[in-house]
Amino acid sequence: IERIPKEYIRPEEERPSIGDIFAEEKMDGGPQVPTVDLKGINSEDLEVREKCREELRKAAVDWGVMHLVNHGIPEELTGRVKAAGEGFFGQPIEEKEKYANDQAAGNVQGYGSKLANNASGQLEWEDYFFHCVFPEDKTDLSIWPKTPSDYIAATREYAKQLRALTTTVLAVLSLGLGLEEGRLEKEVGGMEELLLQMKINYYPKCPQPELALGVEAHTDVSALTFILHNMVPGLQLFYEGKWVTAKCVPNSIIMHVGDTVEILSNGKYKSILHRGVVNREKVRVSWAVFCEPPKEKIILQPLPETVSEADPPRFPPRTFAQHIKHKLFRQTDQEGADTPKPDE
Repeated sequence: IERIPKEYIRPEEERPSIGDIFAEEKMDGGPQVPTVDLKGINSEDLEVREKCREELRKAAVDWGVMHLVNHGIPEELTGRVKAAGEGFFGQPIEEKEKYANDQAAGNVQGYGSKLANNASGQLEWEDYFFHCVFPEDKTDLSIWPKTPSDYIAATREYAKQLRALTTTVLAVLSLGLGLEEGRLEKEVGGMEELLLQMKINYYPKCPQPELALGVEAHTDVSALTFILHNMVPGLQLFYEGKWVTAKCVPNSIIMHVGDTVEILSNGKYKSILHRGVVNREKVRVSWAVFCEPPKEKIILQPLPETVSEADPPRFPPRTFAQHIKHKLFRQTDQEGADTPKPDE
């Protein structure tokens, strides 16, 4: 097709900010998403360990998003995960449709091309596959793709290793708030209750990329989000009043701090507004894993230790389910920049 259907065309006031993603990725000036090298995160050498942890904390405070390198998950495994996801999307539409989800029946797991009511009412230029990947007793293997044959094994192993990385990151962020190491992990549900939900985003080539978005501006509701991608740029972050394009860093995992950790930290760690931009030359694929607290069991609110007279609570108490609902129905998102934060 040469023209995109009108349902995909972004509102006029949003379009001037959508540029050529390849040109923007090459630009060296201006702010850049930080890269954090995790090699020393558990080093025996106190100085090395503290330097690494401080970099992670600083990125979570300043940006709320970062490229993690030397994260400990083997390249061989991330390569298998990518090959399996790309293999699934490379199949004929009839094969993919066998895994179609059923939004109307409240069944969001599976294959589809729209996840939620978008704030703008416009469609997003993407297909996706969404399913729970951890803990194993909460996963439903019957809806996981059987083809490619390595999909289940690779995704399971990756989820397990990512869960260990989640513990490491949450420990550092806990210490950064002056809390004991295991506190944030406990507050988001611990090993039994914290859910890892994977969403593979498939962004086809778009004949009019300046008019569409792959994913519109939003903050993640999760505690943390980890993203792999196929080295095609597309992620943009709203930082200091401007859209900043994330560069593609080889063998990295992008990590976002989500609303859940922002709320628990009383805003000390940021959940940054971001979006996905599309292009006409290359298909972009990303593998996002959202680490989500249980929907009803935990009340999300600033931890008492993060609150003081000078810094009163910025967020009202809500369950995770209430927080999601609040965001869905309160979002206006005129220019992406004014998406309401949970405290507004």
